[in-house]
Amino acid sequence: MNEQRIEENRLNDTKKYDIVVKRLQERGVELKDIAELTLGLQRQYLPNLAYEDALEHVKKVIMKREVQNAALTGIELDVLAEKGLLSEPLASMLLNDYGLYGVDEVLALAIVNVYGSIGFTNFGYIDKLKPGIIGIIDKKGKDEGKCHTFLDDIIGAIAAAAASSIAHRFAE
Repeated sequence: MNEQRIEENRLNDTKKYDIVVKRLQERGVELKDIAELTLGLQRQYLPNLAYEDALEHVKKVIMKREVQNAALTGIELDVLAEKGLLSEPLASMLLNDYGLYGVDEVLALAIVNVYGSIGFTNFGYIDKLKPGIIGIIDKKGKDEGKCHTFLDDIIGAIAAAAASSIAHRFAE
């Protein structure tokens, strides 16, 4: 691949990174919220892990093209459901976060898969407990009629992938 093409890809990834961060913010999620989840996942293994390190790994995860694609797709589906732009029965399944739907978790697994099997374990744990912003977003969706079917899983997957990235970096 020539140097110009490599630079174009890097710039496109940076632009999509900015779009993902903006879309998360529009949905009420800040990168600091995800970094706090990441810290929670790694605290027992790395008690001295700094918040800044967790935030750095969250940013690193979101810079990955596969993560950007999954995040943009999931957020867009949530927004379309809220706006009533999806047909039935999909619209109702997303608006009600139907328990047996599962596609939201499958999309999230595309994010954690980037970092190997430890990402799957971290995601399963965080998806079950719904700590921090995940629980807030999940409840807000139900209380305010918002659709966060994909968003909560995307947040958890990014946090799990960042925790996995940290584990790979600091593994002994």
